[in-house]
Amino acid sequence: MPTHLVQAVLFDLDGTLIDSTASVNRNWRIIADLMGRPHEDIVGKFHGMPGSQALQLVDPSIGADEIAKLNKVLIDGETSDTEDVVALPGAAQALAALPTDRWAIVTSCPPRLAEARLRAAGLPRPRTLVTADDITNGKPHPDPFRLGAAAMGHRPQDCLAVEDAPAGITSAQAAGCLVLGLETTHTVLDADTVKDLSQVTFENEADGIRVTW
Repeated sequence: MPTHLVQAVLFDLDGTLIDSTASVNRNWRIIADLMGRPHEDIVGKFHGMPGSQALQLVDPSIGADEIAKLNKVLIDGETSDTEDVVALPGAAQALAALPTDRWAIVTSCPPRLAEARLRAAGLPRPRTLVTADDITNGKPHPDPFRLGAAAMGHRPQDCLAVEDAPAGITSAQAAGCLVLGLETTHTVLDADTVKDLSQVTFENEADGIRVTW
């Protein structure tokens, strides 16, 4: 079993700590309808990316005002649609095992959506929460994980990033983090992978956090 000593842990949110897939898909279907696009062209295609960034990929020809309008519909819908948002296996135990100043969430959600989903799943809000509002370039760009590490006072290469999506894996690797993938939304990831956080242990030691999977 691999074991690593790190100084902090950076968790993605959706698909890593919580399962929000049903809500995400329901609201992207609404966006597809508004754009006049088949659901299969959009729904489930952009997991792990900020909504505005995904919309730009769906249709590069639409302007900033239309992207902002559609993204607001998406975020408003997802923020109010949290009834079936739940914590994933091992998530609560992982967060409880870590000192509050040694873990952060790095998510493509805006803050109000991230906080709504954390409340729905019964998980604590971290001291350090990096959201779409904090960065210019979202995942797969390295900026989100660089910012998360810096906010806790650590170098990215001293942090473990836990992710479930290819965009997030690429982002964390480009930032220089040690990366662990979870097979909760994708079965093939370019990183060491486990099924979910129930297969990972976090132990506090004098010189850091011992992570084993």
